[in-house]
Amino acid sequence: MKKFRKVLDGLTTSSPGGTIGSPSCGSAAGTPTAAPTPREIDVQETLTSDNFQLCKTVRHGFPYQPTALAFDPVQKILAIGSRSGGVRILGRPGVDCFCQHESGAAVLHLQFLINEGALVTACADDTLHLWNLRQRRPAVLHSLKFNRERITFCHLPFQSKWLYVGTERGNTHIVNIESFILSGYVIMWNKAIELSTKTHPGPVVHLSDSPKDEGKLLIGFEAGTIVQWDLRAKKADFRIYYDEAIHSVSWHHEGKQFMCSHSDGSLTLWNPRNTTKPFQVTFPHGKIQKDGRKESCKPILKVEYKTSRSSEPFIIFSGGLSYDKAGRRPALTIMHGKAITVLEMGYPIVEFMVLCETPYNNEVQEPYTVVVLLEKDLIVVDLTQSSFPVFENPYPMDIHESPVTCTAYFADCPPDIIPILYSIGAKHKKTGYSHKEWPVGGGTWTLGSHTYPEIIITGHADGSIKFWDASAFTLQMLYKLKTSKVFEKPKAGEGRSAEMVEEDPFAVQMVSWCPQSRIFCVVGISAHIILYRFSKYDANTQIVSLEVRLQCESEDVITPSENENYPCFSEQGSHSPQPHHQHPVSPGSRTPEGAKDRGPCLKVKERVVRVPPGYQSDLVIQLLWVDGEPPQQITSLDINSAYGLLAFGNCNGLAVVDYLQKTVILCMSTVDLYGATDPYQRLTRSPRRNRQSTSGLTELNDNQQSVDMERSKSPTSGHASRRAMLQQLHGVTMYSHDEHHTTSYCWNERESRENSFSRSRSSSVSSIDRDTKEAITTLQFGESYGRKSDVLPTPCLWVGTSLGMVLLIPLSIPTDHEERMEEAVTVGPSGAVQMLKGSILRFAFLDCMGALIQSPYEVWRDLNAPEDPDRPRRRKLVHFSPSSSQDANGDGHLAVVCSERQAKVFLMPSQACLFVHNITESSFVLRADVVSVCNSVCLACFCANGHVMTLSLPSLRPLMDVNYLPLTDMRIARTFCFTNGGQALYLSSPTEIQRITYSQEMCDNLQEMLGELFTPIETPEAQNRGFLKGFFGGNAHAFDREELFGEAAAGKASRSLAQHIPGQGGVEGMKMAAGGAVGELARARIALDERGQRLGELEERTALMMTSAESFSKHAHELMLKCKDKKWYQF
Repeated sequence: MKKFRKVLDGLTTSSPGGTIGSPSCGSAAGTPTAAPTPREIDVQETLTSDNFQLCKTVRHGFPYQPTALAFDPVQKILAIGSRSGGVRILGRPGVDCFCQHESGAAVLHLQFLINEGALVTACADDTLHLWNLRQRRPAVLHSLKFNRERITFCHLPFQSKWLYVGTERGNTHIVNIESFILSGYVIMWNKAIELSTKTHPGPVVHLSDSPKDEGKLLIGFEAGTIVQWDLRAKKADFRIYYDEAIHSVSWHHEGKQFMCSHSDGSLTLWNPRNTTKPFQVTFPHGKIQKDGRKESCKPILKVEYKTSRSSEPFIIFSGGLSYDKAGRRPALTIMHGKAITVLEMGYPIVEFMVLCETPYNNEVQEPYTVVVLLEKDLIVVDLTQSSFPVFENPYPMDIHESPVTCTAYFADCPPDIIPILYSIGAKHKKTGYSHKEWPVGGGTWTLGSHTYPEIIITGHADGSIKFWDASAFTLQMLYKLKTSKVFEKPKAGEGRSAEMVEEDPFAVQMVSWCPQSRIFCVVGISAHIILYRFSKYDANTQIVSLEVRLQCESEDVITPSENENYPCFSEQGSHSPQPHHQHPVSPGSRTPEGAKDRGPCLKVKERVVRVPPGYQSDLVIQLLWVDGEPPQQITSLDINSAYGLLAFGNCNGLAVVDYLQKTVILCMSTVDLYGATDPYQRLTRSPRRNRQSTSGLTELNDNQQSVDMERSKSPTSGHASRRAMLQQLHGVTMYSHDEHHTTSYCWNERESRENSFSRSRSSSVSSIDRDTKEAITTLQFGESYGRKSDVLPTPCLWVGTSLGMVLLIPLSIPTDHEERMEEAVTVGPSGAVQMLKGSILRFAFLDCMGALIQSPYEVWRDLNAPEDPDRPRRRKLVHFSPSSSQDANGDGHLAVVCSERQAKVFLMPSQACLFVHNITESSFVLRADVVSVCNSVCLACFCANGHVMTLSLPSLRPLMDVNYLPLTDMRIARTFCFTNGGQALYLSSPTEIQRITYSQEMCDNLQEMLGELFTPIETPEAQNRGFLKGFFGGNAHAFDREELFGEAAAGKASRSLAQHIPGQGGVEGMKMAAGGAVGELARARIALDERGQRLGELEERTALMMTSAESFSKHAHELMLKCKDKKWYQF
């Protein structure tokens, strides 16, 4: 505490040296202002609009709300359809493709054209689509829209070009895959059933051709009717009428029997030669009760009947469990001989498929794997081992293991960081997986030439942090960190933790990571910060805890005349929050309610704990309850390893912590930071009125006339305004002056509410809207000039607020190693005060040549490493001074400041505004970053209206403006982030990360970076069935579908039944997609192929004409010889 008072004494002896910048310091957007530009600022900007193009690159994670599954047994690629119209196609690791139907209709069925490089999808809008998979970016070749019937089932026989389509009305249509035109051959439901039947059989739920004869089609109707239709004779061979509804049918490979699954939990086995009743009925999970009746069971939704040469057949099905056991998890049952194995799943089963060695349905199937698609996971089970182990999934399907609450993206990381994180993370991996090779191994993928180390960090609702290797458009988990291990387990519904957050008290709000020093900082929802250091060794450690009282109380109306009497930094008193260590009392409390002060929301472990190698907690900072009110959540954070300082702020004020000495060096309310330079007239704040606690999103609007109405508004109303959105993004009510909202983060419930938000906003951005709360929205440490009179740069802290204000706080940090660990860091009086429109989002610094100045950092050293007498443990710092790239010292630097509405470039130390650009008037910026692109830098912005923009630096010229996401929701707003190299990412769904690029160079090289879905493979030959089998039981003669379904035999289908829609995946689509040299080469190749094709056709026609001429000559010669000796009267 003595050190802290010395700091404040030093602050009060100096007078403020800043000036208030005019909000209109620039006239036109992107143009220089009246301030003279020095010769050194004449930066040669190299970026142009030609360097930018926006496109999606790759999508990671589990497909959100999956609906369908398909597998190509020859190409060995897997397809998953989703409710939003997306299709994910997966092959070997690295082969991962996402396709999206333009309609957005749910994908109901998927069907591969086996070994043809094509996929048929059937969507909920009753449209069939044919996708071409022979290109890296699949495209739709044809579409067929059904107008009068709804599609319920699809079946495509192997090596057939005719697709069977069952409908809700019970009819079966046939589609030519090559032309995507409907055949005139239709199996009407009233022809399939007997005329005496009085009820409709229901929708078609199954279609399959008989393994014995491809000319026999088995049709299953939902109500319990099964018909085998003779396609040649156009009549039914047999009809089965069963009491229970049918869900699925599966053939024995010999075609002598088939199995059905039913709604009562039963399996029936049928012989096609005797269809009066099933010759076997089983209830796999229906036990006989004491009264002799069987337990009622849930429906068996799907069954697969697969044979094996070396063992008994496999019967695999989903569902069928008894109703009596409440809370039973969904299960997949494997019946193999007399053994019944029940595999319980963590989520409901959407679909499953058994993978077999052969694509032919009339051969012994030899199943080796079953792929189970769950609502939130993909499980692959090894059937070749009796214990049925699962395979380790090589795809990142567990991003959503706990809901993602924040993301961070780092490109061009130090090359050694990924192997180190992987080696430590590998020690904690689960065991017991199958040792066989991952069965989905299709496609080809090679490491592209334009790759560099990339890391994605995701924070989760349960307090866990995941580090992912994102290099080369892949995603692999490296290391997982659980922040909850720092705290004692909170007891549910007890104490202050119950009042603050019940659902997810450890939820991660934001992260800050320095890859060079490996310092990692986490901000949690319970107003706590954890600082981690990296070590390769385990250690026994005592977690150090700091408790900070950050609360402001403004009781009086502050006028400009009163402001003159306030020093820049007031002494410890009524307006200045105080720091506390461990278990503090509340000194300086002005009210009797000070007795209500409590400790933090979570309790840090006080005992010595054993920590494994990896990230180890070094310091925990927690905000205290004050006057019976919970602490406001933290809205901004920055850490600098070279300075050894950590700064954070919320809507009450700012705190700076020296994490080397474990002390608080500054803790002040936002109002006190200004002192005499405060530009606003603060109004009365009522201390505590109607404190509210909500479990949802508190949504307010910006209309100043309806303050009372907005407080009574429902927390779950449909659209949120900018203010509500910022509250959700920062987790705090930043602008309310008489309410303290304690938001309980139940992330699963939040997703349903985060669909959209209003883009409207009040034009009076810089007004404080009757509120005195001003949040600290961004912080940045760096070498800068705190005052205009400064000659050399010194360590500074740049502070940005929600009212558009920018403050500079100079710092005095001892340079000697021993002094740094013993002497206090002192804080100078606040320097420059500038003003922008809207909340400040980002700071960045450029030298006078336009190059980005990196923040100084400490080189990583392992504090737990064994002592080495030859190498003393001293801090090694790397500084990037603004003058390091200049010929002379003291030339200054450029400061880039971006807010919700504006971007400005200032020249330091003169603080002259050189350039200003009004980014948006109708919306507001959600995320802004200064990033490196094409060996230069630019300002990248993402707006609430979905626009992605880039501006040149330092001139702020618009380079790109793309309306990318017209329907931006809260999830995207919370997780969108830019990084170097022209890349960005966001959470496109609760389970998926979408990566995009805004670099033209990366767009041009995208094709070579993506994997190939299709690889030329010879189709396996059918087994020789032998003479006797072929003579007595096999296909007696070949079945020609073209002869039956072609236009010549079946005629044309009614035009009103279905409409053919040409796709964009043909030559025209390829021409539009091709660009640059690669496109020119592709076009030349296409033209050459077309020319060669025409030449080939010409050659064939010439040969045909020559043959015809020779034939004519021969006939003429024979006729001449015949008539040679005849007389005239013999003709």
